[in-house]
Amino acid sequence: MLIRKLKYYDVRKLCDGQLCYDFSYAVSFLNDERVKTALGVKNLKFISCSETVYRAMSNDWMKNLEVDIPSLLEDGIRMLVYAGEEDLICNWLGNSRWVHAMKWSGQKGFKSATTVKFVVDGAAAGDLTTHEALSFLKIYKAGHMVPMDQPKAALQMLKAWMGGKLAS
Repeated sequence: MLIRKLKYYDVRKLCDGQLCYDFSYAVSFLNDERVKTALGVKNLKFISCSETVYRAMSNDWMKNLEVDIPSLLEDGIRMLVYAGEEDLICNWLGNSRWVHAMKWSGQKGFKSATTVKFVVDGAAAGDLTTHEALSFLKIYKAGHMVPMDQPKAALQMLKAWMGGKLAS
């Protein structure tokens, strides 16, 4: 009997491939000579999972970085924490809990802020809570790779956040 692994990045799906996602389109796109020229990285080759980068970041693995975030919020640096509702490994509930429990001057306001629907093309695509510089967004029908699962929602989220209009 063939046993396929449940994808812990998206509990709705079975794992397919080394990283449980097909990155071939992104690899092809980012290695296109025109794209590399536009990005100013003509002499580099993009790979979806770099062992060199992984090793360089291993000191940050499972480190509680939440302790550094409050000072960034106090300085007015906007922060968006988002999660797909179907992601098990970085689940939305755990992310929501640490965001709500984080000690900062706006914590009380964030905890009492109204959660509103994040709407894409006239339909609810997630739940958004915002207070001052902090926003938390749960994206519906998405796993770990929100842009792969909900590309329109991911693009709208990114554009709105970068433009300072996510909460409006």
